[in-house]
Amino acid sequence: MQYIIKTIVPLLFLLIPFGLLAQSTYLPQGNKHQPFLNRLEILLQSNDDLNLSTVKPLSRRFAVRAAEYADSVHKASGNLLSKVDEYNLRSLLMNNSEWVTVADTSDFYSKRSIWNTFYKTKANLLEVNTKDFFFTVNPVLQAGLSAESDYSGDRLFLNTRGITVRGMIAKKIGFSAYMTDNQERGPQFVQERIIRDDAVPGYGFYKDFKTTATDYLDARGSINFTAAKYLDFQFGYDKHFIGNGYRSFFLSDFSNSYLFLKINTRIWKFNYTNIFTELVPQTINISTGNKLLDKKYAAMHHLSMDVTKWLNVGIFEAVVFGRENHFEFSYLNPVIFLRLAEQQNGSADNAFVGIDLKANVAKRLQFYGQMLLDELVVKELKDGNGWWANKFAIQMGGKYINAFSVKNLDLQGEINLVRPFTYSHFDSVANYTHYNQPMAHPLGANFVEAIGIVRYQPHPKWTTSARLIVWKQGTDTADSNFGSNIFIPNRNRPAGDYGYKLPNGPRATGVNAQLLVSYEVKENLFLEASALLRNYKSGVGSLADRNSSVITAGIRMNMFRREYDY
Repeated sequence: MQYIIKTIVPLLFLLIPFGLLAQSTYLPQGNKHQPFLNRLEILLQSNDDLNLSTVKPLSRRFAVRAAEYADSVHKASGNLLSKVDEYNLRSLLMNNSEWVTVADTSDFYSKRSIWNTFYKTKANLLEVNTKDFFFTVNPVLQAGLSAESDYSGDRLFLNTRGITVRGMIAKKIGFSAYMTDNQERGPQFVQERIIRDDAVPGYGFYKDFKTTATDYLDARGSINFTAAKYLDFQFGYDKHFIGNGYRSFFLSDFSNSYLFLKINTRIWKFNYTNIFTELVPQTINISTGNKLLDKKYAAMHHLSMDVTKWLNVGIFEAVVFGRENHFEFSYLNPVIFLRLAEQQNGSADNAFVGIDLKANVAKRLQFYGQMLLDELVVKELKDGNGWWANKFAIQMGGKYINAFSVKNLDLQGEINLVRPFTYSHFDSVANYTHYNQPMAHPLGANFVEAIGIVRYQPHPKWTTSARLIVWKQGTDTADSNFGSNIFIPNRNRPAGDYGYKLPNGPRATGVNAQLLVSYEVKENLFLEASALLRNYKSGVGSLADRNSSVITAGIRMNMFRREYDY
């Protein structure tokens, strides 16, 4: 990846400076408008900008274009959007005003600014919007106190402070940056996971804080430009998500951020994404500091196609590989099949292929799914002997908006299953992980999971949600590898080659349920209260069981919620 930084990225800037076109930054992870955009995709049913949005985060320009189109359809028909939807639409436009083309933006501005400089608009602390320059600065805040039953330790808390900026120069160069300083003492099961993985879930390096708490930074940023009208380039340090469900088997935003180069080509009914990343392999004592971490790499392709006005199909492929800290240049070819390139390199790397689909039905329903193949031999599958190397993952889900004719009541159900040893490799470098964390599902492999979500927004300012996650997973023991821990090389299989069911090994069961009530005091400022119930039985003895009941109250500003959904 060092070669990419030193040669390819500067070369792009040298070769295409006069061909740059309008460029947008991207909506941030977990942004508050994503549920509305999900609703809008189903309501519009055949909008290409949203139907092709399998790779997230979504461009602000495309989000605004879809919202303005929905607004025009609603004004013509009068029945597309509810009053709450209309509020959410105006909020989306307000928070992405650099791309708004509607004439009336008077409601974007504050009645009273501070010193005629700060909060001139409702959405941004500082906003500059001139002919060739757009720039915003906003504070970032999340503070919460929690109480956990049967926990005699210090009080749980989360304290996040930071800043986020974004801008555009002549609508040709886009840039964004986000940085927070965080102190956190999560529930007991989170503390145990930090000790196990030597990494804070969703982040990376940390320091101990007040014995049982952690102190960590979250810094992200990228630059963007568009060339040749249809090609978007993004280079930065951040996360991505590929999928239409709550979970993703291709690429999720669960692990730490990473260095990447993304090339996105959107033309006609196609959206083609190339992502090249630099990752950190499994490392012992990763958070001790004063050491140079090794590197590994991944290349990913995703092609999304609107087969019909309501049906979208995607094809995914990825390869993860370790070298002596240098990139494998054969994987830079954006149109080659990565599995074929991997074979030409000696078949030593970890390659995946997959397919996803989603269908919008009757402007009320969306059905979606993913299938990922790590390895598969059809003959072994037909024999039904549980061959260890039949490694795959399947997702099936659905969304139902305005359920039972109740406006802004949205339901979602999802089933996920992953065979043993999926995402693992015969060495400990090329597994599908980054910074001691899975890059797809938080549970790794060897599990079956069901998710149910209810979201209701009865009023523009009030949002409520309930989430239930239930899973069964085979667990590894000190002496046996049953295929759950994707960090363990899959050549270590004391049970042999056959007999691997799903889930395989001693069965752990888990239930994670959450209730959330959120009130938006002012634009992007939320007061929230939540209750989390988690019950976990390890399957290997009561000493490893863990039951948690957590009540939390907090405030959040200009950032995503911190979730403990595993």
